[in-house]
Amino acid sequence: MYADTRMSSGWTGGWLLVCDLDQTLTGDTVALDEFVAIARRSPALHVVVNSSRPWRSVRKTLAAVAPSLEPLATITAMGTEVSVGGRHIRGWVRQFAGWDRAAVDRVMTSRGFTLHPPEFQTRWKASFVVPRDERQSAAAALTAAGVTARCIASGTSDFDVLPLGAGKDHATLYLAGCLGVAPEQVVVAGDSGNDAAMFRVCPRGIVVANARDELRAAVDETKVFFATLPSAAGVLQGLIHWSVPLGRWPTTDNGRLSAVGAPTPERSNG
Repeated sequence: MYADTRMSSGWTGGWLLVCDLDQTLTGDTVALDEFVAIARRSPALHVVVNSSRPWRSVRKTLAAVAPSLEPLATITAMGTEVSVGGRHIRGWVRQFAGWDRAAVDRVMTSRGFTLHPPEFQTRWKASFVVPRDERQSAAAALTAAGVTARCIASGTSDFDVLPLGAGKDHATLYLAGCLGVAPEQVVVAGDSGNDAAMFRVCPRGIVVANARDELRAAVDETKVFFATLPSAAGVLQGLIHWSVPLGRWPTTDNGRLSAVGAPTPERSNG
């Protein structure tokens, strides 16, 4: 189902947390449960999941690991899909009309690069296995063939090819604009190189403790909080650092959150 940018967003003011999913929110079940409980009690915090995986894959994961988390919006397939309230925004994908995905596949497969499994592919996102030392030659081959595209590499061999104008960064700014949110009210969080672009366009970032070195090397340290805890616990640390108002915290048995400076149930900041 598609909607245009004039749809009701549910935005009531506050802060936008634009957060990667895999190993940023996920990775620690207890911490994720704590994050979800706190997010649900924090009316000033609006969660946006921003994942490289397609929408259907992300929805399946959220239903399995965080069924009570209700993101205000999702940005999926490496910033080629934007959805609010479960409805894809028509205006975002309209700009990609005419992009030749088939040409991308022809060039890449002719050079021997393997496609990722079908569940990671979409009309606007082509994902391949490309070793680090062949990334530049892959991008050059696309350019030489006249393919207009943006290439995003991360990990040891992940290589995504997108239309120009797509990406986690552009989609984040587009969504914020649709919602009427100033960049200063946006906090981004991530763990890998394909999140780096988000950090370049937003003034407040959270790098979780389990983040890859490729992200740490790419961010501006003056605009980033480097968490000492991994995954969702690190995201919560970052929200506290950036003074995002959070609601009453659930009781914990092990004190793990209060141990990093988070308010206890008796000392909440909301």
